[in-house]
Amino acid sequence: MTTQSTTDKLIEMRLTAMSDAFRNQQNDPQMKNVCFEDRFSMLTDIEYSSRKNNRLKRLVHGACFDQPEASIMDINYTSGRRLNRSLISNLAACEYISEHRNIFITGATGSGKTYMACALGIEACKQYYKTMYARLPDLLLDLEIARDNGTYRKVMAKYANPVLLIIDEWLLLKPTEAEQKDIFELLHSRRRKSSTIFCSQYIKDGWYEQLGGTASPLADAILDRIIYDAYKINIESTDPTKDISMREVYGLSKDLQK
Repeated sequence: MTTQSTTDKLIEMRLTAMSDAFRNQQNDPQMKNVCFEDRFSMLTDIEYSSRKNNRLKRLVHGACFDQPEASIMDINYTSGRRLNRSLISNLAACEYISEHRNIFITGATGSGKTYMACALGIEACKQYYKTMYARLPDLLLDLEIARDNGTYRKVMAKYANPVLLIIDEWLLLKPTEAEQKDIFELLHSRRRKSSTIFCSQYIKDGWYEQLGGTASPLADAILDRIIYDAYKINIESTDPTKDISMREVYGLSKDLQK
């Protein structure tokens, strides 16, 4: 069997990384001194690593992160924010996902909420958890349109199924009664079988009023489905008089949401 015939068959089986590595081995004189088992192990490792890397790229791309370059390693702990480094490091290990627990990230505009949420989301992708990022206004509009065109269940499943869902701009605007029903259905379907990261300008104590307070029959029901055992990260400035936007710290566009 010729080298070309072997590489063609590998490509036909979609083992392209192995095919390239095999061709390189054939062209490397030093490989003649390597036993078959070791050479085959090298080829297998290369194909395996290539598939893992491609899978990670697809997960990150499919998550639609607002900031796909965010990194846990690049979180700035010396920028005048009160951040619990130990907690953030533990969350980066993604055990909260296997425990089906949520994360609340709160803070003012420009405090770094979105960056941190995306960084945690990318860590989830590295462990091959299906992840999705969405702004709450966009999510609710998506469901409203789906209700009108008969695709509501399909679109709801799009947000309900990811193992990790990041909801940015959580309760930035008070939702209507119909939107509250959508929020309730979504969070109820995700309860105790997936994890959600909520990014909000309001601390948790302000969410009840944003959901309508005592005037809304769903306010308590919604909060009951997300607050139990949730991890909380409230990003505060240590000195408000010297506060700067994290957009500047991370070198991000001013147009990006935080």
